[in-house]
Amino acid sequence: MPAVMEKQEAHKIVDRLPERATWDDLMHEIYVREVIEKGLDDSKAGRTKEVKEVRAKYSLPE
Repeated sequence: MPAVMEKQEAHKIVDRLPERATWDDLMHEIYVREVIEKGLDDSKAGRTKEVKEVRAKYSLPE
């Protein structure tokens, strides 16, 4: 279930954008914020993996 966005936080995102920002710029900022919040929630809940585990899955060198 998506997190509820407070209107004040949405205003802050818009206020930080440059005057000539596009809708795509705004959508990108919202997306980045959402992904970061989900990552922080996963981290707090212990839903993370060790780097070694991810590297092994994709056969990446250490």
